[in-house]
Amino acid sequence: MSAALRIGITGCRGRMGRMLVEAVIDSDAAELAGGTARQGDSAVGRDLGELNGRGRLDAPVVADPLELFARCDAVIDFTAPELTVKHAELAAQSHVALIVGTTGLSDAQQEAVQRAARHTQVVQAPNMSLGVNLLLGLVQQVAQALDPSFDIEIVEMHHRHKKDAPSGTALALGRAAAEGRGVVLDQVADRGRDGQTGARQDGHIGFAALRGGDVAGEHTVIFAGAGERIELTHKATSRTVFAQGAVKAAVWAQQQDPGLYAMQDVLGLG
Repeated sequence: MSAALRIGITGCRGRMGRMLVEAVIDSDAAELAGGTARQGDSAVGRDLGELNGRGRLDAPVVADPLELFARCDAVIDFTAPELTVKHAELAAQSHVALIVGTTGLSDAQQEAVQRAARHTQVVQAPNMSLGVNLLLGLVQQVAQALDPSFDIEIVEMHHRHKKDAPSGTALALGRAAAEGRGVVLDQVADRGRDGQTGARQDGHIGFAALRGGDVAGEHTVIFAGAGERIELTHKATSRTVFAQGAVKAAVWAQQQDPGLYAMQDVLGLG
């Protein structure tokens, strides 16, 4: 194995997968080991470098993720919850670092990721950009500083293909606000309003999810008080920031003990 960190990409032919492939190729600290695609995909058996117009890189596309994990030091996973569980099990068995950007995991699926972290390094974050992770800290601070009479609403917008709502990042922002207020998000979250809902409940944190076009990701946390309003907003104009953050996390994870880490750990913001 070469000195450079060998990174594999699950779901390498998807929108985010393609961006991750490019980020690894462009990294000075890593090299592309390969990727996975669905059985029957025309890319299976081909070289990812050639598929991306970057020349042959000895980075095959395979249908069986076990083949990919056998080639890697780290794997980046932005697929789907049911696939992420399988990849977490493989990471634990092979002691390959796993970077998880998949959102929408159930409690049972999250437990599977946590079990894997007993055996290998796992970095899990709903959003891997520097800006959003700074925003998480700001939201917690503002929620802690403001009078509880300020209502908190979180509005997010993503591209029309996103499957889960609210986004993982929106929920993370909600947890940050709840922590700032010393409450549990699940007990105060309003995740959808329709019809005659009655007046807003004091202390609740509301969510609104918008979907359309090719929006990479936009999140606004609104603190609405009597006579004034504070809005904290992050807008991602390209998925490149998420891909670059994931590669940074993979490189960082190699120097850590097995465990479950957040992107704030990677960025030194914890």
